Amino acid sequence: MRPRVSSRMLKKSASFVLAALSTFGKRGSSFVKRISFPDSDVSRFTFHERRGVVLLVAFVLAGLVACEKTPDQAPEAKKAVVAETPGLLRLTPEELARTAIEVTPVVRGQSHVPREFPATVQSNENELAEVSTLIRGRVVKVHVDVGQDVKKDALLALLHSTDLGVAEGAYLKAKAKLNEAELAYERARDLHEHKAVSLAELQRREAEMKTARAEARETQNRLELLGVPRQELERLDREHTIKADVPMRAPFDGRVIMRNITRGEVVETHQKLFTVADLSDVWVVGNVPEKDVQFIRKDRRVDVIVSAYPHAIFPGTITYIGDVLDPATRTMRLRVTVPNPDRLLKPEMFATVRVYAAPTPDALTVPLAAVQNGPSGKMLFVQRGANEFDVRTVKLGDEQGEVVTVLDGVSAGEQVVTKGSFVLKSELERHKIEPTP
Repeated sequence: MRPRVSSRMLKKSASFVLAALSTFGKRGSSFVKRISFPDSDVSRFTFHERRGVVLLVAFVLAGLVACEKTPDQAPEAKKAVVAETPGLLRLTPEELARTAIEVTPVVRGQSHVPREFPATVQSNENELAEVSTLIRGRVVKVHVDVGQDVKKDALLALLHSTDLGVAEGAYLKAKAKLNEAELAYERARDLHEHKAVSLAELQRREAEMKTARAEARETQNRLELLGVPRQELERLDREHTIKADVPMRAPFDGRVIMRNITRGEVVETHQKLFTVADLSDVWVVGNVPEKDVQFIRKDRRVDVIVSAYPHAIFPGTITYIGDVLDPATRTMRLRVTVPNPDRLLKPEMFATVRVYAAPTPDALTVPLAAVQNGPSGKMLFVQRGANEFDVRTVKLGDEQGEVVTVLDGVSAGEQVVTKGSFVLKSELERHKIEPTP
């Protein structure tokens, strides 16, 4: 015999289910109300059918309860806990164990910030000479080579010039004609004193002498313009022989840094044959950006660093500051004179001019490794606890080696994260935390 369930019991069960699920919202209540049965229909169901209906209602309502709690609720709760304090990053023990954190205190003290500018080493143009010839000729012999040190008036090369021979011949002729004119004038003057010649004859002889003297002076000046030294003119007056050799000599003590001449070559007056430079002092010429012009002062001592000797510092003095800026690069020309007694600095070497600005007596500095790029500028991570880090947006100043000056955002003594700051930045982006301004 099948057990019978009264309509009163079924309605009581449905009411109990409705009351239990009413806390889950209107969706559950309305659903239960829709599946409740009138009294006239309940008696038609058997015990097993009624029990099935109750179980069906329970399963459906359990699904509604599960749908009310979405998978996103747990992260939302976690985010709320992490971001409950603005600008604070709190790591879990597991996250902290995966991150190697090192901190360094913010230091307050005097900051001596250098500014560096690219430059190149050049010869001192006041001690540089381009040796060329003043007369066309053929090279007979070359006496020096590139890199050779020479003394003043040392013979560099010897040329043979037919043009010089012609000029020396004209000089000898003019000197001979002058001598003849002078003798004729002396004779005419003696004869005029004895009333043997007229005054007009004496004046004619005097005019011829002056003309010959002007011609001789002209030929001598021409030889001097061709670079013939006084010793050679004295030799011509003494020996009366043409020697059409053109010696090329060093203008001062220095080193031959360029040679453009070979034996047998015919050279012209426009050619540069040798370059002699005194490299005991060199120039280091650099370009200063417009924003750093205010830190440059003439006669200030600076340091020069060259790529060839990265660990050596060459002291120098600013000897020239440009009066105008380059309109294309917006830079000012800077020249530093550097002593070079050991000839270590070579022309055309790349160099860096380091200028120290006036020191800042009370500056805050942190390592560059602690600085990260944030959504609104540079930022630092300041440690507040074992697993808590305050995210600060900071205003930075000048860099000095591996440290940087902080103008605003931190205080002296605060511990900033150096090693591991990039990992903290990744956690910051993952938790979507905004830095403290």
